[in-house]
Amino acid sequence: QVQLAESGGGLVQAGGSLRLSCAASGRAFSLYAMGWFRQAPGKEREFVAGIDSGGSHTTYADSVKGRFTISRDDAKNTVSLQMNSLKPEDTAVYYCAADNFQAGTRTNPMRYDYWGQGTQVTVSS
Repeated sequence: QVQLAESGGGLVQAGGSLRLSCAASGRAFSLYAMGWFRQAPGKEREFVAGIDSGGSHTTYADSVKGRFTISRDDAKNTVSLQMNSLKPEDTAVYYCAADNFQAGTRTNPMRYDYWGQGTQVTVSS
């Protein structure tokens, strides 16, 4: 069982930065691959970034590669998403999710077992 809670969303201008945080509860946190997803109104939930259970491998959507960085701190049960050079098309609700998987990262949201409530990110032009 893992409970997740995102924070750090807000309103920023294009070109700005935000750092999202995800606080997790549960003793088995270190065994989960973690991912960030986002969903804009009327659109499907899409994969943004993922990190494996060991924290050694990361995966990014092409749309954010080079701009976003995912990291985890298992000692603190947290996962972060540093977002730089933000664009209006990054506007969405961002969700933290946990995947009980120990062999890398997966991009399919159906694979993830636990989800946070989401945090709104709005990028103005």
